[in-house]
Amino acid sequence: MTSSTNIKPLSKDSRIAILGLGYVGLPLAHAFSKIYPTVGFDINSQRITEINKGIDSNSELTNEQFKETLNIAYSDDENCLADCDIYIITAPTPVDEQNHPNLEPVKQATRMVASRLKKGNIVVFESTVYPGATEEECVPLLSEISGLSFNADFFVGYSPERINPGDNQHSLTSIVKVTSGSTPEAAQTVDQLYKSIIAAGTHLASSIRVAEAAKVIENTQRDLNIALVNELAILFDKLDINTQEVLKAAGSKWNFLPFSPGLVGGHCIGVDPYYLTYKAQQVGYHPEVILAGRRINDAMGAYVAERVVKLMLSKRIHIIESKVLVLGLAFKENCPDTRNSKVVDIIETLQSYHSSIDLYDPWVDPESSELLIGIPEENCYDAVIIAVAHDQFRDLGIAGIRKFAKEKSVIFDVKHVFASDDVDGAL
Repeated sequence: MTSSTNIKPLSKDSRIAILGLGYVGLPLAHAFSKIYPTVGFDINSQRITEINKGIDSNSELTNEQFKETLNIAYSDDENCLADCDIYIITAPTPVDEQNHPNLEPVKQATRMVASRLKKGNIVVFESTVYPGATEEECVPLLSEISGLSFNADFFVGYSPERINPGDNQHSLTSIVKVTSGSTPEAAQTVDQLYKSIIAAGTHLASSIRVAEAAKVIENTQRDLNIALVNELAILFDKLDINTQEVLKAAGSKWNFLPFSPGLVGGHCIGVDPYYLTYKAQQVGYHPEVILAGRRINDAMGAYVAERVVKLMLSKRIHIIESKVLVLGLAFKENCPDTRNSKVVDIIETLQSYHSSIDLYDPWVDPESSELLIGIPEENCYDAVIIAVAHDQFRDLGIAGIRKFAKEKSVIFDVKHVFASDDVDGAL
């Protein structure tokens, strides 16, 4: 491996560029700007305008944090990326309709950096990818466009994001950060960089591939655990056994893992396993357990809708032209993020029965869906589905929820916000 003595030593004058100012990038840029001169870049001009007004529609930064005097500039002009020492890419990594990895946002950001790369620069990737993607997909772009030599003129690192949207307890600086680099010296510099802002400390991985793999299995493990309890919930429903009572009883054993059934959406848990399975299939291995978990979790939205339909039929409520209120569109509670929300699957399945759907979510931008309404009318709905456990829905109480429903109706609680005896059905 080539010596990395060309790396510029990290100092308080090191200029940091963050590409992508979403749930991951904006808090990261804010944290770095307390120590280093920082540039926050995003291709979304509307997002930059919002941030420069001190507004974060993702609710990750507070008004007080925006008011802090920091050494940072936010821009959608690529020229702001010139003359930086360390580039950190936090672009999204979605999947396409065939659940294949879509690395184009990361590659686009990589090309922007490559055209401005100088000797001694380090490029750090935070986006979730499959093992090998950084060095196989991104490094060649950096070399080809910049004309510089990898691990002689420029270096790379990988430090996977661990942001949990809507979670005020586990914030950026309170979560241990995995770090890695393309040479031992680069790894140490990347680790030193993150240690300067992460109070919880860092874990320096032995290689970039190890760090990539660690990130992608974090959410794969969670996905599989949820898939197991989702399958158990389906089984126990057929056996007429209360799933929550079973989980509570099993949970009395010290080493029983506390997972609950539910919808698995968002930008991580429902997506990351496909990055791992894609790479597995590339090397000739068919990952049966991981894909089985994905199939179960991807089907849960439709399953919830079918449960609601059966409960309505049991009460002799006509499905066709019925009115259904769905409470929550975000992929998780107390968060405006609707990416890959499986609530959409509930809605689409009910619409296939010609039900009329109203959607209420106080956290979500009304422009996110034409079905979103303001405060629902009372005594209006044949069924009410509590799809997301927002605090606002808890605060309404079951009596407040029932006010939206007709006298003969179905209340279905996906997230177990209320006691089982207070609703007509739950996962």
